[in-house]
Amino acid sequence: MNPILWWGYRAAGGVATLAARIVPPGEGKLARTLAARRHVTARFAAWGAGGRDPSRPLLWMHAPSVGEGLQARPVLELLRARRPDVQLAYTFFSPSAESFARALPVDFADYLPFDTAGGVRSALDALRPTALVYAKLDLWPLLTAEAHRRGVRLGLVSGTVSPGSSRRGTLAQSLLRPSYALLDAAGAIGEDDASRLVALGVRREALRVTGDTRYDQVVLRARRVDLASALLAPLRSGRPTLVAGSTWPADERVLLPAWEAVRRAIPEARLIIAPHEPTAAHLAPIEAWGAARGIGVTRLGSADQGAAEVILVDRVGVLGDLYALATAAFVGGGFHAAGLHSVLEPAAFGAPVAFGPRHANARDAGLLLAVGGGATAGGAEALARLLERWLGAGGEGRLAGNRARALVDEGVGAAERSFALVESLLS
Repeated sequence: MNPILWWGYRAAGGVATLAARIVPPGEGKLARTLAARRHVTARFAAWGAGGRDPSRPLLWMHAPSVGEGLQARPVLELLRARRPDVQLAYTFFSPSAESFARALPVDFADYLPFDTAGGVRSALDALRPTALVYAKLDLWPLLTAEAHRRGVRLGLVSGTVSPGSSRRGTLAQSLLRPSYALLDAAGAIGEDDASRLVALGVRREALRVTGDTRYDQVVLRARRVDLASALLAPLRSGRPTLVAGSTWPADERVLLPAWEAVRRAIPEARLIIAPHEPTAAHLAPIEAWGAARGIGVTRLGSADQGAAEVILVDRVGVLGDLYALATAAFVGGGFHAAGLHSVLEPAAFGAPVAFGPRHANARDAGLLLAVGGGATAGGAEALARLLERWLGAGGEGRLAGNRARALVDEGVGAAERSFALVESLLS
């Protein structure tokens, strides 16, 4: 490894650790990220002293945010059900994953300490893991190297490398290649991803194609949804319904004009829109749009929501259930620089999925396009035409939705294969 790059990486970890001690608390993502690390090694040590049973094996699984956590969860649930002898620890990086992590069936969950020599040693001393498994792609060089030195087995599940991944760059490969080479077992979601993982440094003999555990996750969630619940029962209707999820203002600048056209063509149609960040500043322009055009916009949970033209979701955590109401879905991010959000959740309910043109790094979107279970639109006019076909009485939307659900069903089984991979590391 380039010694200058290695020095810079270690220095960055030291700066982050120092910043966590001195930066005042705040509501921003960076401030919350730093504040969460202020006493993180002490929390690890406290659990290690009081909760760690050294007579039992321990699996440490790391997933940086919620998306990767969704890939980790099916494996953790199978381990909890089938291997009660194994203690489970789970770490994450992003503040957005904190509430998700607290709901997992694990013995210990907390933020991952910054990747410094001191933080790594403290975490490993406390957890004393049998195996350390990463979800999707993120490996931490110092943690991986020290865990390997201590004899901890290393793994990766739902390994994913998009063609445009920054980890394929020269600097990233120089920093991360030794870590990928240390993996004892790695599961890729597909053959193309397996090839790209090998290019990153994963040994061929350690690699197998196991599939994407998110498919198991979304199918299980779809089966568990209760249409008679307090959330969904008041909203059940025979009206053609578009559920637009995880939208950004850039998406709404296309979606809302398109909806005006859909509403003229199909007056009984209904829109349920769930912004990615349902803050007051994000919700207000949508309500103003409706008021200016004589379109009734009602907040989720309002007394008149059952008859509303547009229902505005002002909370997080409910979108996955709301997709059960969709005749068709629109997933945000395809007009936003951050990229497309998950298209699997609506597809699992048999809803055809529309999205914007920025989907090159979204593997699932490409698969939906290939089977005719999804479609992309570059502007408001094209989106309106697409939605009119899917929401209309001709049956085109139902056919596309069946294709979307079939694609998701074909992906089921990755959780079992990933469980077997992880269990082999615990032997």
